[in-house]
Amino acid sequence: MKADLKQIQAPIATEMADFEKKFRSFMKSNVKLLDHITNYIVKRKGKQMRPMFVFLTAGVTGGISESTYRGAATIELLHTATLVHDDVVDDANYRRGFFSVNALWKNKIAVLVGDFLLSRGLLISVDHGEFELLKYISTAIREMSEGELLQIAKARNLDITEEVYYTIIRQKTASLIAACCAIGAVSSGADEDTVEQMKTFGEKVGMAFQIKDDLFDYGEEEVGKPVGIDIKEKKMTLPLIYALNNASWADKKKIIFLIRNRSENKKSVNQVIDFVKKSGGLEYAQTVMTRYFQEAIDILAAQPDSDYKVSLENLVRYTIERKK
Repeated sequence: MKADLKQIQAPIATEMADFEKKFRSFMKSNVKLLDHITNYIVKRKGKQMRPMFVFLTAGVTGGISESTYRGAATIELLHTATLVHDDVVDDANYRRGFFSVNALWKNKIAVLVGDFLLSRGLLISVDHGEFELLKYISTAIREMSEGELLQIAKARNLDITEEVYYTIIRQKTASLIAACCAIGAVSSGADEDTVEQMKTFGEKVGMAFQIKDDLFDYGEEEVGKPVGIDIKEKKMTLPLIYALNNASWADKKKIIFLIRNRSENKKSVNQVIDFVKKSGGLEYAQTVMTRYFQEAIDILAAQPDSDYKVSLENLVRYTIERKK
């Protein structure tokens, strides 16, 4: 049976409601403009899957504490900061169907708001002397930046191997979910081995999550991000890498030419998509995604049974069965 987010949230519904209030208070500022913008951000937040990973992991590994709330708030502030900065970097005017911060208040203000959210998040851990939480969060920030820069560097040459692709998504996406699960375990008082296991669990989930996202680019679902956006941005994702690796020299040359020189052209993008589909790139990516998913479930299986564990497993299923 497919669980929806409301069912998944059931064991932590009270905590998530409390978290929302605490999160708003963490974003408060004495600067009116900043308050106005952070209110706008809070009202348009997403599914809050990252705080859910923190709370459910804490529940699975020992129990939810005040430290769990602080860890979840720090992660959410950090994640929000990176989204605000990403929209500036990508020159994006929309985020989740609403105007982005940079579209409404311009780049300079958006960058400063991102900086505020980032420092606010880090100070929550510093103020309470929770340096282990800080270690995991700071590592995630570093890795996310490195992953983005590595992707940009490789996009110029279109020479990404499968291994480099895994490094990029491990840093860009999986590092944050790994931090969520490590922080959840740390905040519950779990031992070092359990914290490391849950960190690895989060990393596997993050890898599966990103591959699922890459599959949306090929119109595999009715909804989601616009089809072909990665190709237009010259991002080499797993379905395309696999297809190119298994193509003849002439086909490879032709497809790389289209991506490099014609990626703004809809017809060319559709040619690339057809090439990937015919080459079995989607099936291959699906297989790799399922492998990461299964590895995550196997790690979770070692934890004691509880409602939290059922929900955490369902949350992992949700990440790879989602339609957008």
